Amino acid sequence: MFSFRWAETSDIPAIAALMERAIAVLQQDFLTPAQITASRSVMGLDTQLIADGTYLLAEKNGRLAACGGWSARATLYGGDHSQKLRDATMLDPARDPARIRAMYVDPDFARRGLGRAILARCEAAAQDAGFHSAEMMATLAGEPLYRACGYETIEPVLSAPVDGVRVPLIRMGKRL
Repeated sequence: MFSFRWAETSDIPAIAALMERAIAVLQQDFLTPAQITASRSVMGLDTQLIADGTYLLAEKNGRLAACGGWSARATLYGGDHSQKLRDATMLDPARDPARIRAMYVDPDFARRGLGRAILARCEAAAQDAGFHSAEMMATLAGEPLYRACGYETIEPVLSAPVDGVRVPLIRMGKRL
């Protein structure tokens, strides 16, 4: 049985380790080794989500199994290190979509419904905050899950080059 809770600052090392495992393993069927390396500069944890109380963890027997969040801020994707992607402007729920952010599942817990469970909880929290839609920047590995959960492609995107390598992403959206 999995338990769910909102992340705290003390969880950051475990979250970072889970993200590293997920990027290294779960992207292998979708990205080249060079793109996986580059994606570490594109993906990652935005600790503003933890500060805002909108980053959810799934645990089993005290072990972090999955994580993901939502945001009422304009940043669509990218971690603390992605300064050019960050925009802390607060969104207007009446006209702007909430952001689904930094969804990761530990490879040891993949395909057990954790991504779907976290996504549903984040969507419900965004709705409770008055949002009527949500957007995300999906990885190619995450796209099948998001499509199954009702998200539609807005546009395919290539990241800014990282050492000459661009990472394919998919901007997706959904009415809540």
